[in-house]
Amino acid sequence: MKKLLFVAPLLFLAPLLSVAQQTEKVDLNTIHRIKEEALGRNSKVMDHAFYLTDVNGPRLQSSKGYRAAADWAVKRLQEYGLSNVHLEKWAPFGKGWNLELYSGHMLEPMYQPIIAMPVAWSAGTNGVVSGNPIRVTPQTQADLDAFKGKLAGKIVMISPKRDLAMSTTPLGVRYSDAELQEIQTAQIQIPGLFGRGAPGMPAGAPGGRGGVAGGLSPMVIQAFLKTEKPALVIQVSARGDGGTLMGGGLANRDTTDNPPTLVMAAEHYNRIVRLMEHDIPVKLQFEIKTSFEDVDAFNVIAEIPGNAKKDELVMVGGHFDSWHYGTGATDNGAGSAIAMEVARVLKTLNLNMDRTVRMALWGGEEEGLMGSRAYVKEHFADPTVMKPTAEHEKVAGYWNIDNGTGKVRGIYLQGNEMCRPIFEKWLEPFKDLGATTITIRNTGGTDHQAFDGVGLPGFQFIQDTMDYETRTHHTNMDTYDRLQATDMMQMSAIEASMVYLTAVRPEKLPRKPLPPPQPGRGGRGGEGGAPTGAPTAGRGGN
Repeated sequence: MKKLLFVAPLLFLAPLLSVAQQTEKVDLNTIHRIKEEALGRNSKVMDHAFYLTDVNGPRLQSSKGYRAAADWAVKRLQEYGLSNVHLEKWAPFGKGWNLELYSGHMLEPMYQPIIAMPVAWSAGTNGVVSGNPIRVTPQTQADLDAFKGKLAGKIVMISPKRDLAMSTTPLGVRYSDAELQEIQTAQIQIPGLFGRGAPGMPAGAPGGRGGVAGGLSPMVIQAFLKTEKPALVIQVSARGDGGTLMGGGLANRDTTDNPPTLVMAAEHYNRIVRLMEHDIPVKLQFEIKTSFEDVDAFNVIAEIPGNAKKDELVMVGGHFDSWHYGTGATDNGAGSAIAMEVARVLKTLNLNMDRTVRMALWGGEEEGLMGSRAYVKEHFADPTVMKPTAEHEKVAGYWNIDNGTGKVRGIYLQGNEMCRPIFEKWLEPFKDLGATTITIRNTGGTDHQAFDGVGLPGFQFIQDTMDYETRTHHTNMDTYDRLQATDMMQMSAIEASMVYLTAVRPEKLPRKPLPPPQPGRGGRGGEGGAPTGAPTAGRGGN
């Protein structure tokens, strides 16, 4: 009975959708020109990615790298001839944090360099710290109390060992035809049913806020450690193996006295714990230098002015910030480089677009979509009261890329069935590039949600997962070498075409009903990491 309630409206709409699809116009000559510019020798997308990652990465929000990358992007966009190129401030965020130096070693019983990285917003060590580590894995408050007065100046191992099961599936995968068909035919969105990991990886696979033992809350453990003043806190990487480590940041971004905290590769962490379990003395040595700055948080904005409807907007973007473990290539140098390439292609071709195209590179996504939500609140609607501004009515659509390096395979409708016939027509010229799938499903954890959350048509593309969830997402392996050039060019061509078609369509893209007010959406974001420095959860902030 409930199934019929979902299916019947689709059957009723089918004739109308068919008519809409037949009347949708696509200028194939212009699409061909966009393809030639984005897929040929003129492509600049990998050059953009190089400067965002190798030269200026990582781009932790408000860090030196973030600001240097933004300065480069502004200059490059101005060189391309874009208008109104500027840094648009938003607040509050917290302090800028920079990793200046890390050195880690096991000295006894045998020498070994240690694969680890400091957690963002933790303090540095007081010079070189060396000594025998102490294991602190409390399950109860009594367990924690037993260490009172015993941790000052000590190296504290705060996690249990992490069992590593040998994977028999490939690290990198593309969607099969059967998997795309399953995505395409899904009709009912059930929260938590559809995972976003690689095929064969269950939803909720390791990658969340792991790394801290017991039933005690991270806030309690963090407060205890801060009082005890250990020389260094070490936790095991919650995800990854083979030397890959995954991390995040401490929750308190406003202070400079968080305990020095490391995330360590599981193989190295486990070896140290096994030695301690066998009562074999272990001597470790570390040095961490960090710096803090009071700086403004900002997004990078640029425009291509429209013509007949220049007061109406088509927006395209991706998040500019990254974590500091790698150089922020697949997350999300890819989406930022592609957004810049979309702007370059459309400007270079000097296309006659009715609406203004506005490109945005968002900050603070990793801490909870902070930059895009601040922008949407300022310009379009405050989700806590859901009263649209005058600009809200002028938005034709928003396009976003933030799922790694894998090529576009289609579009998530975010429940907006009215757009299906439109996008079916728009994707026809890209069948040869593998983009054919349109699904009613939602996808979460990135900046299109800020737009969708206030009733604006915001969309994210279906992408091949590649090794995003298995190797690069929030890890030290998120580097330029993981980017696939042909996929990056394919994504640029498709996103540029979707932006163009949205800019010239006679009507704005259809909208879902305005959501009700969301009183809890007015905070400063919450994906900065668990208070003990445990990594941020999966795609809660990409």
